[in-house]
Amino acid sequence: MSESSSALPKVILVGHPNVGKSVLFNALTGAYATVSNYPGTSVEISSGNCLIHEQRYEILDTPGMYSLMPITEEERIGRQILLNEGPHVVVHVIDARNIERMLPMTLQLVEAGLPIILVVNILDEAERLGMKLDLELLQQRLGVPVIGAVMKRKIGLEELFATIRDYRVCPHKVFVYRDDLEQDLAVVASLLRGGYRLSRRAMAMLLIQGDEDIRQLVQQQEDAAGHGELVEVLREIRFRRRADLHLQIGMERRHVSRQMLDGVVIQTRVAEESFGEKLSAWMMNPLTGIPLLLLVIYFGLFQFVGVFGAGTLVDFLEGFLFEEYINPSVITISETYFTAEWLFELIAGEYGVWTLGVRYAVALVLPIVGSFFLVFSILEDSGYLPRLAMMLDRIFKKIGLSGRAVIPMVLGFGCDTMATLVTRTLETSRERVISTLLLALAIPCSAQLGVILGLLSSAPSALAVWTVFLLGAFLLVGVLADRLLPGERPVFYMEIPPLRRPQLYNVGVKTLMRMKSYFLEIFPLFIVASVILWAGKMTNTLDLVIAALSPIVRAIGLPTEATTAFVFGFFRRDFGAAGLYDLQMAGVLSVTQLTVAAVTLTLFVPCVAQLLVMFKERGFRIAVAIFVFVTSFAFSAGWLLNRILVGTGLLL
Repeated sequence: MSESSSALPKVILVGHPNVGKSVLFNALTGAYATVSNYPGTSVEISSGNCLIHEQRYEILDTPGMYSLMPITEEERIGRQILLNEGPHVVVHVIDARNIERMLPMTLQLVEAGLPIILVVNILDEAERLGMKLDLELLQQRLGVPVIGAVMKRKIGLEELFATIRDYRVCPHKVFVYRDDLEQDLAVVASLLRGGYRLSRRAMAMLLIQGDEDIRQLVQQQEDAAGHGELVEVLREIRFRRRADLHLQIGMERRHVSRQMLDGVVIQTRVAEESFGEKLSAWMMNPLTGIPLLLLVIYFGLFQFVGVFGAGTLVDFLEGFLFEEYINPSVITISETYFTAEWLFELIAGEYGVWTLGVRYAVALVLPIVGSFFLVFSILEDSGYLPRLAMMLDRIFKKIGLSGRAVIPMVLGFGCDTMATLVTRTLETSRERVISTLLLALAIPCSAQLGVILGLLSSAPSALAVWTVFLLGAFLLVGVLADRLLPGERPVFYMEIPPLRRPQLYNVGVKTLMRMKSYFLEIFPLFIVASVILWAGKMTNTLDLVIAALSPIVRAIGLPTEATTAFVFGFFRRDFGAAGLYDLQMAGVLSVTQLTVAAVTLTLFVPCVAQLLVMFKERGFRIAVAIFVFVTSFAFSAGWLLNRILVGTGLLL
């Protein structure tokens, strides 16, 4: 069809995290999906097209949200999409096993007057637990279409297609709360005169709860006199109640939800605990969960990413294809046709666009990133990550974070830039600052991690020192940040999806989409970095920078040649790690020096892309403070480690 994406009717997917929205999104869009920032923000939104009964729709997958009253930035963007996009339908996906906890958000969406379709997903797990759901009765009580589904097996998908095609907006039911709350809602709603995407009742509910974004929207829509009267009424309501209105309204919705589910949910039997449930419990118990985590790290990160990705795949691409065939051909062609010295150096010289930029991006980084994203997609699709968050919550509390911070930390092993963006899902500003600091300091991205694991895998003692030192730095800085930074401590809450065998299709789509997004992001940066390094070499600026940094590098026991790796590391962390790879291949570094270089470079300043995101997310002052601290800490740690290793002869 020739219609532009913006002209297509929109289907917006909403729901709590871990309820199967992504599975449904992949089933709808397949490979025809993109991930991009929502306009005016740095929050990534998945979008794609889907053909349903000869009509093409645009599908938008919103970030996980628990209610229309946002807490995190991602929830705020999710609601903004509902306010701005004018959907044909809003598909609310919930977990059948947790229907009582998730139905209050359905009530909010229905009250808001949005065109809702409720998808009750994961019915197979609910039935296995002995739950029987009368979805026809629930549909009568809600007044919106209700579809039972098992999206991982595409059960319910055809019914959803038919419902989307035939959807007609009808007057939604109003759910009645306590008399005093109803009176306040009626008064506030009667004062609203502007045109709003949400119903006046929903707007009144959010205003009473003190939603600042909605207050600003109303201020723009209402005339001065009407807004002034509204402000006075809201002030009187809050003063009269003198209580946590958000909590009170939440309890009212839960009460209505329980009434609505009476007779809908029937527990037919008590299900026996399966092996999957036992394994799930083991994953969340520190006594058994930590050994399981170590197994995941060993086989997933060390063996698959480090040995296979950074070893076997890189050896084939970089050591065989590029070194034996591609690079010699490029150099020969360049010598023949690019006779000017500056042009030859730009294409095929030491810092050439091809010999450095393309080779690093394709032969060194891409196989490592791909192998990491494959492991991450398997862990994500299995339901392991939320269980990891639950297990580490108590430990993370010691460093000022909640278990929810596990997600950006784990994502940091893929890409610290992406993980810094994901910190906006954390509830408090304090937690976002601490997680950004730790990502910049002690979480190596997959490409850097893979190269370093490949470098140190031949010396297990060096790898052990690197691991212990990084873990110590992570915990030390985290504990200090927790004690020194002001602000409220986080409260942890997370949905636990069913533990299941990863679906090959889901894992494949997620891995390919992440590789595509990551490669499109980093490839231009590698080219730009190689051009900058080439310009620095041709103008001798690079020599000046290396000369200025060399005394510091020598002070931590490294040869002057290692300075180039740190300069590379500023452009991208994996760029610097690849520089160490070249030095090791040339036999320049001893085991001790390689260990010190690996630790210092891992702790060294974040790459340019991550630094720019830090400026955007945390502000100039905090980003500069993190940059200065991380740089100072990295070289101080390198100096200390060198003194310890040389003094003890541990790695000789």
